[in-house]
Amino acid sequence: MTWYPPGPALLFCPGDRPDRFGKALDRADAAILDLEDAVASVDKERARAEVARAELDPDRTIVRISQTSSPGHADDVAAVRAGGYRCVMLSKSESGDQIRQVAEVIDGVVLALVETPLGVVRANDIAEAEGCVGLMWGSEDLIAAMGGTASRFAYLHAGPGQVPGAYRDVARHARSVVALAAAAFGRWAVDAVRMDIRDEGGLLAEARDAAALGFAATACIHPTQAAIVRRAYEPTEEQVDWARRVLAAAEDGERVVRVDGHMVDGPMFRQAEAILRRIPA
Repeated sequence: MTWYPPGPALLFCPGDRPDRFGKALDRADAAILDLEDAVASVDKERARAEVARAELDPDRTIVRISQTSSPGHADDVAAVRAGGYRCVMLSKSESGDQIRQVAEVIDGVVLALVETPLGVVRANDIAEAEGCVGLMWGSEDLIAAMGGTASRFAYLHAGPGQVPGAYRDVARHARSVVALAAAAFGRWAVDAVRMDIRDEGGLLAEARDAAALGFAATACIHPTQAAIVRRAYEPTEEQVDWARRVLAAAEDGERVVRVDGHMVDGPMFRQAEAILRRIPA
């Protein structure tokens, strides 16, 4: 069994807000029904019941469940099984064994959320695990687990050489590690949410960077972010034109061709193909 994001904008939705489930699917390419951080402890049981009874397209729905060591993990899994969902996001994934066990229990696949120091250093083990279809990384839990206070440089107090709103080096490293592990084992990667919903320009730039690096999607924390992410992943007319000309030039079977005065070879052919794959259906 497998699962692939139907588009680049994945929108989190609290599991205890069934009134928002349909709206999330209307605004984004897929909804992530959250049974973890977005739901208060006193509302967990109700959230599981709402997720279990919701009749949503399993090809466009992911359910985020709590980490395997959480007291509520088994109840989260039961809700997933009752609802017939195919893909879960496992919070604080830290080993391949966790991924395999969860995939087997739900009879589905796992998007591993890597958001702890141990998870980052074990990213390869997680990505290689049977049942893992993708990896996402998270910055805020990671930095908190390290005893830190900020994953990004402050907007008002950034120092010399620091871009306001940009990730600090440890967060950038974790992002790269997760992206590389996913690619190494044929999984897809999801970029982390941008918590400041006011910074639309920052989100657009970050999502464009994610698309250029090969991420399959970017997670959204607010409905307004979905359209921005879609725009970021959609290639420009100039990119599409370049990609088509590159692939047309390669049709003669030559390993190296000349396009716009530049020599283009195999890796560039594959980059051109990746650009065309990002054209919305």
